[in-house]
Amino acid sequence: GINNDLPWHLPDDMKFFMETTQGHVVIMGRKNYDSLPKKFKPLPNRTNVILTRQGGYQVEDCTVFHDIDEAFKFAGTQGENELFVIGGGQIYQMAMDRADVIYLTEIDAEIENGEVFFPEMGADWREVSRNHHPEDGRHQYSFDFVKYEKIRD
Repeated sequence: GINNDLPWHLPDDMKFFMETTQGHVVIMGRKNYDSLPKKFKPLPNRTNVILTRQGGYQVEDCTVFHDIDEAFKFAGTQGENELFVIGGGQIYQMAMDRADVIYLTEIDAEIENGEVFFPEMGADWREVSRNHHPEDGRHQYSFDFVKYEKIRD
């Protein structure tokens, strides 16, 4: 990310995100929530959970936690079978040890001045599917939807 925003515009990536996370709990950091366009706050048809260090922070129609363990416990009380951690970078890093599946959009571009990055995944992940999307009139870069699963002993 750059300046609390995505440095690209890929409509089919956004469509994939919306379709994949619909009906689920989504956990995000406060800055990530703040970066959402007003018309998408809170993300519709999802249980929105915001993690923040700011005491007293509240958002209508969202659940706020100050601890990721409590956010995960809450998701379990919602009958969630596939919780989505949707960023930002610090939130991804905190959740990596708990993740079993990663849906990652790999964009064929070198972005300058990036400030927030997805954490290194390590050797304990294997690619299980990849769908390519070419650059076209609506998408400034080509990209792949990639699904990874954690290798368990």
